[in-house]
Amino acid sequence: MRVFLTGSTGFVGSQVAQELIRGGHQVLGLTRSDKGAEALAALGAEAFRGDIEDLASLQRGAAQCDSVIHTAFDHDFAHFVENCQKDRRAILALGAALEGSDRPLLITSGTPIGSAGPGLVATEDYFNPDHPNPRVASELAGAELTQRGVNVSVMRLSQIHDTVKQGFVSYVIEVARRTGVSAYVDEGLNNWTAAHISDTARLFRLALEKNQPGARYHATAEEAIPFRQIAEAIGQHFGLPVASIPSAQAAEHFGWMAAFVGKDMSASGALTRQRLNWQPAGPSLFEDLAAM
Repeated sequence: MRVFLTGSTGFVGSQVAQELIRGGHQVLGLTRSDKGAEALAALGAEAFRGDIEDLASLQRGAAQCDSVIHTAFDHDFAHFVENCQKDRRAILALGAALEGSDRPLLITSGTPIGSAGPGLVATEDYFNPDHPNPRVASELAGAELTQRGVNVSVMRLSQIHDTVKQGFVSYVIEVARRTGVSAYVDEGLNNWTAAHISDTARLFRLALEKNQPGARYHATAEEAIPFRQIAEAIGQHFGLPVASIPSAQAAEHFGWMAAFVGKDMSASGALTRQRLNWQPAGPSLFEDLAAM
């Protein structure tokens, strides 16, 4: 297939591009810059100039391809709500270009959207349109397109990692290095999930090739990692003390990350493994943290 890939030069998207090319697909990668175009050419992909806020450019790119994978997202989490709405607009624009065809659109969300409530493990088949997480806007856009006959599926991401980046954990590391303490909230028993970048890229390809309209998948290799253990691993790696921060002081210590660090974000990937025969084989989160 010829695939229009947004976020094609980003952490996840660049690995998805390589995985698609290795799988025999052609990639038309969205980029804003000459540097991005050069990076895509080095991967063996074709560059397409545009931007996720330039909705007309998104539609032109999608119109040229057999399928679309949307991995782009503005990761300025200090403006998370606004950026989720920006993502909604981008998804609707991409879907409009595919309407009236069977061409697949694979969008990206987060595993917490699959949780039915605080402390409940997220599952692939659960979706609450009134979910309090702002990222629900992306899946609401996908649901709207599905009702219009667009072939939409969803990839929900955990903490995607290698030895350079580790999803939200990278921001937790920044806070620890800035404050001089690797902290967790209260007892730190809330769980996070993770998957290696190579496993995640392969999962995107499998989901595209399987092409099950309406499916939701979880890029989750490790389903429940206690946040306290993450803080302890960071402290050990950087030689920092590890300490509990009371929830009332979390915002002062973690800033915008306070909205996430005390939350349980455990998720199951069982249905994803079963439906796509996906077998994660990459290093664990702790292995990558130790090898940073």
